[in-house]
Amino acid sequence: MKIKVNDDLDIKKIAYSGQCFRWKDLGDGRFLIPAFGKYVIASMDGSDLNLENCEEEDVKLWRRYFDLDRSYTKIRNLIDKDDEFLYNAGISGKGVRILRQDPFETLISFIISQRKSIPAIRTSVEKICRAFGKKLGEVEGEDVYSFPTVMDLYNANIEELDKCSLGYRTPYILKAVRTLGDNPELLLKMENMDDEKLKETLLSFYGVGVKVASCTMLFGFGRLDTFPIDVWIKRALETNYKNGFPFEKYRPYNGVMQQFIFEYFRIRQ
Repeated sequence: MKIKVNDDLDIKKIAYSGQCFRWKDLGDGRFLIPAFGKYVIASMDGSDLNLENCEEEDVKLWRRYFDLDRSYTKIRNLIDKDDEFLYNAGISGKGVRILRQDPFETLISFIISQRKSIPAIRTSVEKICRAFGKKLGEVEGEDVYSFPTVMDLYNANIEELDKCSLGYRTPYILKAVRTLGDNPELLLKMENMDDEKLKETLLSFYGVGVKVASCTMLFGFGRLDTFPIDVWIKRALETNYKNGFPFEKYRPYNGVMQQFIFEYFRIRQ
């Protein structure tokens, strides 16, 4: 299935942008992407997006996942050319888009991410999928699993989850799952909250701090003005914005600017 794209899109940059932990680089520009209980193999065909294993009825889902109905060219063009650092970051980050991932998967994945390297996060997330998810198929000799649902994890005990190399994060995950399992309408209600209320609700989850809440808002709930601050972003801001980042200028797309900065600052180190 080929999807025509008349805008910025670079799936390799997205793959290494720190938004998601389940993409697998298959080589030759192809990436295995499990999401929403399905999977595709994505590659670029010129400026267009090619999705293997994509059914016609799922095109809308994947368009939303890649946020293809929004112009990131227009967002990049908002950058003040007098801000040399951010302008260059926008050029470097051309093609990065904010993925609209499953909110539950995003929350659990970023709880796991605390004080872990990206390879270690990927390993733990994959262990959870293999232990509690459902087999979706096989790609190049390896089984592909879904991310478990709330109820898939609801009855998991500490010993089962501990086998997924979660360490001190295990009780955080168990409590999040039980909160959501006991309140089946909560995720839908969170979708409809304003940014302030959504952040407040995410911070009420045991073990969720500002960074995890911000990442979940941006990558799981599509709140594009959210600006997560990790080690890379903190260094970039301290180096280039000693008087503070101009958040008001770039509303409601500060989260997109954050991704441009992440891409640019990371590759310069």
